[in-house]
Amino acid sequence: MSDKRRPTRPVIVGGVKVGGGADISVQSMTKTDTRDIKATVRQIHALEEAGCEIIRSAVPDMEAAKAMAEIKKQIHIPLIADIHFHYQLALECAAGGVDCLRLNPGNLRDEAQVLQVIQASKDRGIPIRIGVNFGSLPPVGGIGRTRGFSRHMDLVNKLPKEDDVTEGEYSVVDHMVATALWEISLLEDQDFDNIKISMKAFDVPTTIEAYRRLSKMVPYPLHLGITEAGTKDSGSIRTAVGLGILLYEGIGDTIRVSLAGDSIDEVAAGYDILKSLNLRRKGAILVACPSCGRADVDVVKLANDVDALLKKSNKEVKVAVMGCEVNGPGEAKDADVGIAAGNGRAIIFRKGEKVRVVPESEMLSALMEEVEMTPAEA
Repeated sequence: MSDKRRPTRPVIVGGVKVGGGADISVQSMTKTDTRDIKATVRQIHALEEAGCEIIRSAVPDMEAAKAMAEIKKQIHIPLIADIHFHYQLALECAAGGVDCLRLNPGNLRDEAQVLQVIQASKDRGIPIRIGVNFGSLPPVGGIGRTRGFSRHMDLVNKLPKEDDVTEGEYSVVDHMVATALWEISLLEDQDFDNIKISMKAFDVPTTIEAYRRLSKMVPYPLHLGITEAGTKDSGSIRTAVGLGILLYEGIGDTIRVSLAGDSIDEVAAGYDILKSLNLRRKGAILVACPSCGRADVDVVKLANDVDALLKKSNKEVKVAVMGCEVNGPGEAKDADVGIAAGNGRAIIFRKGEKVRVVPESEMLSALMEEVEMTPAEA
């Protein structure tokens, strides 16, 4: 998989390297009112404990922008300011010491204002993420223009998405790419290349094609995401499909799973996506039998109990919980620690070798004992 990674020019976000062959980092976004410093810091601390590597906070007004400086002092991971509409908020956040600015070229289109933000970022060595979103694209014909366009008559929603476009037709993907290239050129004209980019949409094929196309045009690292993906269940699936395809193709340097729910679930889903592609191995990997009529034990309960215990540990270990003789021994042997449960008893494996046979009543405790004895480098 590492051989497929698209080579990119790295940026450093508060000490975290993004691109340039670095591990794909997992981000999230706070869901508190940024003006409530105490609540925001509390949420970020919980996310840090969950493994979040970069955090972004919304900056809707000047009070929130000023709060970012104090939030930054109280946390341990890089802080990104999410800026829309008002360039003064970006300037205040830069002065307050944030680690990166996210600018939306769809609603911050005044070139003179963007140039001021670029200069402030250059002065402080702060990267800029160009955050292109389908839901806030500039009007058709209005990229980089601030006058003469109504947000309610922008024609963007009339553009064909990736599945509906015909040859030669100007599409949503064309408009997303053109929007990104406008701001990229603006930054490059100021000799600023401390850039990362996102190209998000809710529509998965549109998102995939936008990232694919831009990845061939520029050397900058890409932040992957499916915007407004949905709830924990549906949003995780939608994101895993979209990001999984891109990551398998070697596209992507940092990711955020956008869910309507707890930000900690975003972090967990992000790592699960990366672990599924063997791109990261942070924490445990659980291989679990789905159970069927062949199972002689309650494999589902056992798997859920094991999963709950593994989530309390940062040990990097692959654990297999299997329920019968069909795939159980093979999958269990492929794991660092595995259990193949049968009628009234279970066999525990370590690195392919049978180490214990235990009664059904001791399966969970015996398996977790073996997990705890697994060396950290397993």
